[in-house]
Amino acid sequence: MSTDPETTETSPSEDTGTDAVEGAEGTGENAAAESTADAVEGGEGTAAEDTEDAEGTGEAKVEAAAPELSEAAAELLAQKLERERIERRKAEKAGPIAAGAKLSGTAAELLAAVRAVESGEKPVAIPAVKPEPAPRPSAAPEAVRRPQPVAAEPGAPATETVESVRRVLAEGGAPETLAAQVAAALGEGADDQLREDPWQLLRVAGVRPEQADGFARALLGAECAPDDERRGRAVIGWLLEQAALAGHTALEASALTAALAKQGVPDPDAATQSAITEGEVLLFQDALDEPAVPVQRTNDESDEDAEEVEERPVRVLIGLERYALAEESLADGLAKLINSVPKEDGSAAEWEQAGAAKGSTGELIRAVAGHGLVLHTGGEASLEEPAALLRAAAGFGLRAWAAAHGPVGRDRFAALLAQSGEPEGGAPERGEPDSPAPGDGPHAATVAGLLSGVEGPGRDADGALDLDVLVVLDAPQLDVETAALLTESLPDGARLVLAGDPAVLWSAGAGRVFADLLASKACPQVVSRRPDLGPVGELVSGIGIGELNQVEAPGKEVVIVPVRDAGEAVHRTVQLVADSVPRVIGVPAEQTVVITPGHGGAAGTRALNVALKERLNPGPGRFGGFDPGDRIAYSPTPGRTVPGRVVNADAEGLHLECAGGPVVVPKERVEQSVRHGWALTAHQAVGVRWPAVVVVLPGDAAQGLSRPWVYTAFSRADRHLSVVHGVDHALPRAVAEVPAKPRTTRLPVLLRPQVPAEV
Repeated sequence: MSTDPETTETSPSEDTGTDAVEGAEGTGENAAAESTADAVEGGEGTAAEDTEDAEGTGEAKVEAAAPELSEAAAELLAQKLERERIERRKAEKAGPIAAGAKLSGTAAELLAAVRAVESGEKPVAIPAVKPEPAPRPSAAPEAVRRPQPVAAEPGAPATETVESVRRVLAEGGAPETLAAQVAAALGEGADDQLREDPWQLLRVAGVRPEQADGFARALLGAECAPDDERRGRAVIGWLLEQAALAGHTALEASALTAALAKQGVPDPDAATQSAITEGEVLLFQDALDEPAVPVQRTNDESDEDAEEVEERPVRVLIGLERYALAEESLADGLAKLINSVPKEDGSAAEWEQAGAAKGSTGELIRAVAGHGLVLHTGGEASLEEPAALLRAAAGFGLRAWAAAHGPVGRDRFAALLAQSGEPEGGAPERGEPDSPAPGDGPHAATVAGLLSGVEGPGRDADGALDLDVLVVLDAPQLDVETAALLTESLPDGARLVLAGDPAVLWSAGAGRVFADLLASKACPQVVSRRPDLGPVGELVSGIGIGELNQVEAPGKEVVIVPVRDAGEAVHRTVQLVADSVPRVIGVPAEQTVVITPGHGGAAGTRALNVALKERLNPGPGRFGGFDPGDRIAYSPTPGRTVPGRVVNADAEGLHLECAGGPVVVPKERVEQSVRHGWALTAHQAVGVRWPAVVVVLPGDAAQGLSRPWVYTAFSRADRHLSVVHGVDHALPRAVAEVPAKPRTTRLPVLLRPQVPAEV
C-alpha cells in the first residue's frame, strides 16, 4: 500500500511503508446520534448523523427555478401521498384484533389491558400489546391504488394559522421562527392545540424535551408538573421519533420505559398506559423464534388442579402508527409479489435464451423470469447484471425501468445502459413524465421521481406505475415508508428486483427493508460474482468480510496519510485535495470528495469545509456564507442529500446546479437545507461515487467507527483513495469487530405467515 504521494513537506507522519491500521486514538463525535442514544437503547447512532442541522429542522420546502415540479417538491409530494395512504389504512382498520390464547404472566396482563381499552375502560396496569397477526392467505390483498399525482407543490399552512401560532410561541418564549413548522405539524387549530397542550411543541423536529418544558412552564404556570399526562405522552412520541432517526420502527417496552425514566417521567408505566389509551402509540406482541416454555397454571390455591401448559415467548413492542401501518402495508405488498406468478410477457423461449447468459447474469434473468420478487446483491461492478436484465426485458417488448436513490446514481446507471449500445434512459424533463413505447429500451429514474410522477412511465388507469419490470438500485437505502409506497404502486403481474450492496450503511429512515428480506429468505437471492477490480476494490472486498488488508497499489490507487491530531488532519486533507491528488493522480479538486464521520469536531465536515473553501474558492460568503462556485450538499428533504454547486444568488434565493438540473432555494431555507459540500459524511455520500475520495479519520472519531461506515466511505472511490489516518488500532478493530448496530423492526414477523412454507 502506498503512502502520501506529496513530496513538498517533510514530516514524521509521512513515513513510507506505514501500515494502514496504525495511528492515534480518541472518541467519536455525533451530536444527533448521541441525543438518540441518550434517549433510546440499542439505536444505530450513525443513521441519524445527517439529520443534524440541515435535515433535523423538518421538510425543506424548495421552489424550482422553472414552473415545473422541483425534485424537492416531488419528494414532498410522495411523502404527502404516503400520509394519505396511512390515513386510508387507519380508516379501514375496524374492530378489535383477535386475541391470542394461553397467555400468562406479563403477556396476559398486557392483553387484559388492551381488552380494557377496547371496551372503553381505562386500564390500570402496564398497557397491552397487539397479538401476533393471524396467518394471511397465500395471495396478499390487492394493493391500494392511488390516482396519478398532480404536478403541484404541496400546500403550505394558511398565513392566518401561522400568525396565530406565532403569537402563542411568543407568549411562551419559544422562537417565533418555528411557527410554520408547528402549523404544518398540528394542522388547523394549531394555536388552540398548543395552548391546551404545550408539549405538542415536541412534534417539531429539533425541539428537545427541556425546551418544551420551558415553553409549557411559561404558558401553564403553576399547572405545569413533571407528572402531567400530556408531558408523558409527548415525550413518548418524541422518543419514538428519535428511535426512528436511529432506524427503529418500534421499541421494546423495557427500552422505552428506561428512556422515559432518563427524561424525568416519574411513572413510565402510567405514561405509556396513557399514550395507548389515547391512541397515540400502538403496542404489539410478537412471538419469538424460541421453544415454548412449560409453565404451571392453577385454578386455586391447591396444586392438585395444576395444569402444565406451554407458553410461547413473546416480544412486547411499542411503536408509532405511522411506521406500524407502513410495515404492514409493505408486508402485504411483498407477500403479493412473492406469492404471485408474473404475467405472461415475453415468451418462455425468449426468457430461456436470455437466461443462458454466463455467470450470475444468467442466474438473475432466470430468477426474474419466474418470480415476482428477486433480491440481487453485489458491488459497483455488479450493476452490469441488472442492466443486462433490463436490456433483455426491453428486447421482449416489456416496459423496463430502473430507479436509483438519487439523481447521480440514476445518471450513472443510465450511462451504463448507453455504453451497451441501448437507448439511454436518463431523466426525463422535469414536469414531463417519460412515457416510452414498449420495447424502446430500458430507462432510469429516481425513486422519488418515479413515485411522484415527475419521472418515469407515469401511471395507468388504475393508478399503478405503467411498467412491467422495475429494478430498484441502492436497495439498502429504502426505508419502510418508501418501500411500502413502491410495492403498493406496482401493477398486477409486475416483476420487482431489489438490488444493492448489503455491506453499506442502511437507510437514513426507519427500517432495514433489504436486510430483513435477505434474512427472511422469502424469495430468490442472486449473489453477483463480479468483484470490484483494482486495489480499491480489493481493499473494500476485504472490509466487507471483516478484514483490513494491506493491498498492492503500484499506481498509488490507495494512499495512507498518518496524522497525529485533528489540526494536522485538516491541513493534510486540504493539501491532498488541492495539490497532491491533482498533481500525482491526475484527478482535479472538483472531482474529489472528502468523507469524515460527523459534522462537528475539529475535523468534522464544518471545519473541513471552512478550510477547503478558503483554499479552493475563497470569498466573502455574501449569501448565507455561500459564493458562486462553492460546492454544496443540498438536502431537499430529511435523509436525502444531492451534491451540487452554487451558481449565483438573487432576491429569489440561492441558485444551485444539482445533478444537471437547476434548483432555487429560498433564502429562509438556505441555512436548513444547504451545506458546503467539499466534505461529506458517509451517509450523505451513499449512492454516489467520485474519481477520488479522501477519507478523514481523526482521533475523536474512533468510537464512532463501524464496519459498514468504513466500507461505505472507502467504496465511494472509483480510481483513488487517500486515508488520513489518526485513529490507531480503532480502524482494524472497527472493521473486524463492530458490525451494524441492530434495528428493531417488525417486517420479518409480518412476513412470516404470508410466505409459503415451501419457500
